[in-house]
Parts: sequence; C-alpha cells; structure tokens
Amino acid sequence: MQSLSRPASTSTRPASSPNPRPQYQVNTQTKVFDTAQGRILCIADIRGRLSALNDLAREANASAIIHTGDFGFFEASSLDRINDRTLRHLTMYSPLIPTAQRNHLLSPENPPSAIRSTVSINLLSEFPLLLSGQIKLQIPVYTVWGACEDVIVLEKFRTGQYDIENLHIIDEATTRCLDIGGVKLRLLGLGGALVPHKMFDNGDGNATIAGGQGTMWTTALQIGELVDTAQRVFDPTETRLLVTHASPGREGIINQLGLVLKADLSVSAGLHFRYASSYNEFSVQADFEGLRHKLVVGKESFDKVWESVKTQVDAVIDEHQRVLLDKALSVVERIPVPPNQPNPTGQPFAEEPAWKNCWNWNLCDAAYGSLVLDIKDGRVSAELKSQGFNYAYRRTVTPSTVTATPNSATSSLPPQVSAMGTGGAATPKNFSVTPAAPEKPLPPHLLTGSKSLSKPATPPPAASAGSGRETPKLNGAQDPQSAQAVAEKAERERAKKERKKEKKREAAAAAKEGREGGTASGAASPSPGQAEGDLNSPPPQAPKSGKATPEVSTTAPRGPDIDEGLMSPATESTGARTPTSRRPARNPWTIFMRMANPANETEVRDFFGPVGSGIIRVTYPQNFAGRNQKMCYVEFGDEDSMKTGLAKQGEKLGEFVPELKQATDKESRSGDAGRGGPFPGRGRGRGGFAARGFASAGLTRGGPPGRANGDAPPSEAPRPSEGS
Repeated sequence: MQSLSRPASTSTRPASSPNPRPQYQVNTQTKVFDTAQGRILCIADIRGRLSALNDLAREANASAIIHTGDFGFFEASSLDRINDRTLRHLTMYSPLIPTAQRNHLLSPENPPSAIRSTVSINLLSEFPLLLSGQIKLQIPVYTVWGACEDVIVLEKFRTGQYDIENLHIIDEATTRCLDIGGVKLRLLGLGGALVPHKMFDNGDGNATIAGGQGTMWTTALQIGELVDTAQRVFDPTETRLLVTHASPGREGIINQLGLVLKADLSVSAGLHFRYASSYNEFSVQADFEGLRHKLVVGKESFDKVWESVKTQVDAVIDEHQRVLLDKALSVVERIPVPPNQPNPTGQPFAEEPAWKNCWNWNLCDAAYGSLVLDIKDGRVSAELKSQGFNYAYRRTVTPSTVTATPNSATSSLPPQVSAMGTGGAATPKNFSVTPAAPEKPLPPHLLTGSKSLSKPATPPPAASAGSGRETPKLNGAQDPQSAQAVAEKAERERAKKERKKEKKREAAAAAKEGREGGTASGAASPSPGQAEGDLNSPPPQAPKSGKATPEVSTTAPRGPDIDEGLMSPATESTGARTPTSRRPARNPWTIFMRMANPANETEVRDFFGPVGSGIIRVTYPQNFAGRNQKMCYVEFGDEDSMKTGLAKQGEKLGEFVPELKQATDKESRSGDAGRGGPFPGRGRGRGGFAARGFASAGLTRGGPPGRANGDAPPSEAPRPSEGS
C-alpha cells in the first residue's frame, strides 16, 4: 500500500492537517435523551447498507445507534482509489450485491478488470444516497471507521465539507456524551484496523488518521490524541464506553488503551463470528498473569516497529506531535505489575480494577446479530442477539444414514439383508430362505424388538450393503451435488475393494476344492435330514479380520414371531466403538503457503491485506531442513476470511508469487491408502511425512476443510479403520 521509494512503516512528510484544529480544543457535545429509560443499539459492519439502520433501530426500539466500523464511507470517486485486492474483498462481502451476481463476479476466470468494470458505487455503499438526503437517519448514529473505508471521505468530514444530520463520527479528537436513563455515557472512539508495522505511516491521510487504496488503519499519533482527549474531558461521574474496530480481546495494545482511558465498557468488532461475545478478562484468563502476557505480547510487537523507525519519526514530527507520541508510548508501557511485586511507587500490590470490572462485547456483523444496552435508573442491562449456527439439518438425519452410538435412544431397525455381492446395492430377498450375513453385523441394540423382517428392507440409497458400511452425515453443510459426488467416489472405492476380496475368496475356495477332490468319492452321503438343513444354512463366511465383532445369528424362523430367532451377541462388546484421538482438532480454515524466498510472519500477514486481521496464527514447520520460512500454514478465524485469502493466488509477495492452497490432512489427500490399507506404514496412527509436517506446525487432524462456520461438512464414508 506504500510506494517502494520510502520505508514500509513511516511517512516522509509531516503529518499536518490542511485545516488544523486549535491546539487545545476538544470537540465534545452532550446529547440529553428526555427519557427515564433508553435503549442503545450496538452493531458492527453494516457494510454500506445504510437504509437498514432505521429498520434495525425500529425493531430494537432504540433511541441511538453505536456502530463499530466498516460503515461504508465510499463515494463514486472512491472506486478509482480502491486497489484490485480491496475491491474484490468488498465485492465478496457487500450485502448490496445479489448472490448470483457475486458468484459470477468472483469466479476464477474473471480478471480484476471484469470486477472493476462491473461494480459501481451502488453495489458497494448507499453512502451517496445518505449524503444527498435520499436516505435520512431517524435517530442519532455514532460510529468509528473500520478497516475498509475511503480515507478521503473521512477527511471531508473532519474539514467540515461533509455534514449529515444525526451522523456523528467518533474519533481521537471527537467525543460525545449521552445522558440517558440516569447514566452519563461517554463515548471514546478509535477507528481503523490495528496493523503494528503501519502505525507510523499516514498513507493518504492527513494529521493523525491514515489510509489509502480503500483501507484505513490506526496510527500511533491517533492513539496519543485519543488519550489526550479523554484526559481533557475526564469526569468521575461519567461511565466510559470505548468503541473500537479492533478487538481488545485479541489486541494487547487496544487492551492497554482501555486501561489508560479507564474504560468501564468496550464494544468492538473485526472478528466476524456468527455469535457475539460478552466477557471480562477475569472470565477468559486463567490468572492475572494471563492478562499481563497478552499486554506484553502487544508491547513487543509495537517495540519491534518503533525501534526500526524511531530515527525517521524523530526527524519529521513537530512539538505538538511529540506530545501525542509520548502519550501513545505511555499506552504501550502500561502493563500492570505482577501480583507478588510492589508497584513503582513502593506501595503494595493493588489489583487492576479493569481485571474484573471492565466489560467487553465483540459483535458479529449487523446481518447476523446485535447488542442492545437497556439503560434504566443507572443500570446498564445488555441484550445480545446472534443468528448463530444452523443445526436444523440434524433433525432430518435418519438412523439408517448415521453411525449408531452404543446405549443411545435410537429406535430399533431391522438388519440390512444382502447377499455376498460385489459392493452394489442390496436386493431384498424372500425370507423363506435364510439370507447371507453381512460382512459386519449390525450392533445388537439395533436388532432388538424388531418385527419388520417379514417385509423387504429398503437399502440406503448411497450405502453398499455388500460392504456392511453406512455413510454418516457429519456436522456441517455442503452443496448437494458435491456431497453426491463424494459419496459416489467413496462407493466406487468400496466396490473395487469388495471385488478384490471376492476374487481372493473364490481363489481360496477353488484351491480348497482341488485339495479335497481326491477324497470326495469316498465320503459318505449325507442323510436326508442333513441335506435339508444345508438348504437353510448360510453360505460360507468371509475370513475374519481378527477383531472382536459380535456374532449375531442371522437364521430367520418361519413362524410368525421372528423375535425368537434373534440371538444375543457372543461377546461382551456393545457394538460400534467411537474412534478416539488425543490430538486437538485441526483448524479447517487453514491455507498452506509455499514461497520461493523466506518470509516472516509480518510479511505474510501484510500480503493478505485487509483480511490479515482475521489471521489467528501463522506457523512454520520445523522439520523441512534448508527450507526455513519458505512454507507456512496460515490459520484464519472463519471460512470467509480463508476464501478471501485464497483469492490472493497469483499476487506478488515482494519479488515472487507464492503458492496458496487450502491445507488438507494426509487422509483427505490419499483416501484410505494410509489407514487400514495393505501398507499402513510404520507405527500405526503416526502417519506419513506430510502428516508429521502438519503435527510439527500444530495442525493435527480435524474436520474436513472448506466449510463455513456453523455449517455441516460433506457426507463422508467411514474409513476402514474406523467404526469397527
């Protein structure tokens, strides 16, 4: 986002505003709501759909709205300033673009020029309608800017060129106080994404704010001026609410800022989950040292940048900016002392009030939920609403399509009747003749109390009765055509294995008959009773695998009551067992990144641009000798962020183009070959070279990749080594 002629983390020009404010003036107003009780709606990421603000306020019966960023500050001229990467990101998440059109625009065969020539400002934001008066805000809206905004539009608000009724932009020099329900609520805001290596770069912004090419980020001077503003308006009778785009739960510097501002409450966004979260540090940290560790990590990330640009910054800032910079540095140094040490003044340790008393809310996008602060008689109550995950698909699961769990309350079903075939669908037989037993009998709890064997059993549509396996429906969702393709492929693999097993059994039977041919003529003829019994006896069973499988009688009696023909298992096994693993689940939203030259974590995060804020962790495998930092696994917090990251394929990181692909387990790449196959490898369960690479990077086996947060994964047949 910066030109190559200057350092990546600093601006070469003084950060002076074309319309500077008086040095000691604070833009503050108090809004008095003439009600004994008031409701404030808090939302995040409206993403330009500004006409929905009035509807959401009406549904919540709100007196005011607080918004935490990605408001949609774009106008027609903004399209020329947005780079291709950011424009694609905005197209992917804009609620104003129909789904069919979005899928067409984002198809791999469409180059960036196709998106740029098609997408207009009407598909990205309704801000021009708000500016022209076609959309009017019915109640006051207080907002900070987010990670994807046009800094030029924000500068026009700061210089007074733009002014919209009921729209209040809260920034480092602008604060508002809401007198509502017996509480004086002081709003302190910090906009932009927190990108440590850009905290000393203004980009296209003036004064303390920064941005460019459709994105905005937080600067050190912005933090310093916010501290200065908060100190000037401090009133112990007020309740302080910190509004940020970055989450203090993940960013130590934002958490430190809350300590310096003495914030009582905080509202943030930026994580894009389906559920909003409500917490204080005491509820999510094991001890006070856990909070200190998070703050120390934030300080270390800032110090690395500060040490590299300190000389250049000192050369370009003026006296007033030096004051703001010192206040920003005081925020980074604000780390509570350990419980077993006295504070710098020599006084005994006193617990940090924010440790238990500062309450934080991290909001999901406005399309998925909201927070309502209901204020009455001085008490601030919270109503948190989230769309959440969709588990309705589990109600449609039938026992015939899911692996049974021992001792569960599943209704009993008749056993699937099949002949020793080649893996095709089972054909119901006439029960006057005893059918052949399946290769793996059903667990006994599915055989008790059933009287439905007098009717032909309907085989599952996508399961092979010859293999005795069933296709489970796992947690998550997938396109039906993709799920069907996966099921068909698994079916073909099972059929192929069954054919091989059948050929081996036939060869073994033929060899046995050849050996017994010499004695067949001297054998005694069977008695009539014995011959009649042979008609009803099952055909020879396949060779046993050696596992403790319950032996269940499959002889069907000819009487009306068939329950008497069901036998108890000959072993103490209770049926199918659940495979266990001590490894934690692998993050399914992980990108494998291969690079021609080494790149550190900061460079990797910067490569992904705005979506870099959604990266949870970057890990480098340590067992690839000579290739240190040339390949890494980038974990994202949700599927949307991962897909946005995959869209960076083909773009340059420095002088080379990295290879991006979604990380997968060894099992999902090689099917059943590595588990339970003829060559399972050394040390059962250890896996091959690739699997050990995943383990060294902290990415152990988990659910199948590529599913949305809260959606069900595709159907997948159980592996040969599972469920037996």
